[in-house]
Amino acid sequence: MPAKPPPQPVLVVGHGLAGLVTAYELTRRGVRVVLIDQENSLNVGGQAFWSLGGIFMVNSSYQRRMGIRDSHKLAVRDWMGTARFDGDDDTWPRRWAEAFVDFAADGMERYVRDVGLGFVPSVAWAERGDGTADGHGNSVPRFHIAWGAGPEVVRVFAEPAKAAEKKGLVEFKFRHAVDELIVDEETGRAVGVRGRVLEDDTSPRGEASSRVTKDTFELRGSAVVITSGGIGGNVDAVRAAWPVDRLGPKVPRSFVTGVPAHVDGRMIDIAEGAGARIINRDRMWHYTEGLQNWNSIWPNHGIRVLPAPSSLWLDATGKRLPPFLFPGSDTLATLKHICSTGYDYSWFILNQAIVAREFALSGSEQNTDLTSKSVYQVLSSRVFGRKGTIHVQDFVKHGKDFVVRDNLEDLVAAMNDLAKEEAAGEEDAAPPLRYDEIREVVEARDGQFDNAFSKDAQAMLVRNARAYWPDSRSRVAKPHRILDPKFGPLIAVRMNLLTRKTLGGIETNLGGSVMKADGQPFPGLYAAGEAAGFGGGGVHGHGALEGTFLGGCIFSGRAAGRAIADALGAGENIRHRL
Repeated sequence: MPAKPPPQPVLVVGHGLAGLVTAYELTRRGVRVVLIDQENSLNVGGQAFWSLGGIFMVNSSYQRRMGIRDSHKLAVRDWMGTARFDGDDDTWPRRWAEAFVDFAADGMERYVRDVGLGFVPSVAWAERGDGTADGHGNSVPRFHIAWGAGPEVVRVFAEPAKAAEKKGLVEFKFRHAVDELIVDEETGRAVGVRGRVLEDDTSPRGEASSRVTKDTFELRGSAVVITSGGIGGNVDAVRAAWPVDRLGPKVPRSFVTGVPAHVDGRMIDIAEGAGARIINRDRMWHYTEGLQNWNSIWPNHGIRVLPAPSSLWLDATGKRLPPFLFPGSDTLATLKHICSTGYDYSWFILNQAIVAREFALSGSEQNTDLTSKSVYQVLSSRVFGRKGTIHVQDFVKHGKDFVVRDNLEDLVAAMNDLAKEEAAGEEDAAPPLRYDEIREVVEARDGQFDNAFSKDAQAMLVRNARAYWPDSRSRVAKPHRILDPKFGPLIAVRMNLLTRKTLGGIETNLGGSVMKADGQPFPGLYAAGEAAGFGGGGVHGHGALEGTFLGGCIFSGRAAGRAIADALGAGENIRHRL
């Protein structure tokens, strides 16, 4: 009897983190994989490479060492209070959310440790919340930063793929842009992809690449997995999906862009054209603390400030943002508030002591002390330094959005000059800030920092943050008056809106199978990562807790890879540890 021919390879469209994890799960069970991407080999790992490397985990060994009392129950309450699932389209997203928190509390740490990923000992506290026990935010620190940042997260999954390539289990198809899913007319099964072979382009990672076609291609496989990312690099698509009912009365005019240009969402539309169900298109995650990168890599390159809570936050007209819209607390509520002002920017007022201690920058290239795994650099700049990391210092010196002055009157004048310079038209320009009004706001804030107690919610937030001892040593400045000259000079930072993540996308079941409009799985078609809303078509619901984007790529890629391997009957005798 002739031997049964091996199955065709699984086609994974997108060589980012979700695609690499999917390939990892398939190849460890002997399934061949073809990784297809429109970019070159320098872009393996996709957006994850540029990340700070934060992963959401619950009751981890790192938390316990820090004295943090976390639990599955508390994490579920935080997630659901943030997600606010509210419709029929949330059936699968809610189930994904429950499964993700289960995994974050029981398996994530072991899973990534087994592939060689370690973490900074101190757990960071992102999205500190809206001031309510059952609402948005993390009740405790859960943001585990990879030792090596985003490049290390990529490495631990890219290296197995490259090792599998040497064994003939993985083939990379770079510069292949997929334009169509091939669906068998008789069975309705996804059986392959068609597209264009783009001309060779050796542009460095993240830079915009050529779209000139040199050939066409067609590939057939036993399954197709879409792991191609979201729409954050396509500002027109972001504007088209903008939910004015939830994020402000009008679509913003101006953004800086937090991801490379090739993050365009094309595969989501292609999947929809083939019959996949797309849900929650208007759910998205954009930041309000965006800087124009003085040393750009991709077009309109923006960098996010990851702020601790001490900076004074004013809207474009000089009004203080209300409680609890403080730095690092509630991203989407702050976004909605800023958009409601009619202007697409806001201001931080702070000083040298706060910028040195409390400004962290998104982007692995902005955190070379972490990517190089230099304990000395981390300690000297983040714990004992008085100027901040070298990259923060560079932004203070060279960034277009920074103003540094020795007194408040000169600072306000320079803020007005910058606002006028950056205004694209009359409607983009806010009225000039008035020095006497700004002085009153700053002095009112400062008066709440003369005692160890206060009625000011931000002052209370700062002191609560410092009760977490790692923050008091390295992340949150000692409470003080901004105008105290001992902590100067004064600094103002124009904060722009920054595009980043797609929270909706291709609807999938818990195995990563794409769902059709009739509620049935699409045979042979799977999705993972941001293209699938990080799981189910929107695992985050209406908001996110941070560390859940990389974590979502890992969890959804793992689920899709294992489900496909099971469907193919591959490696049935292999015992899974998780």
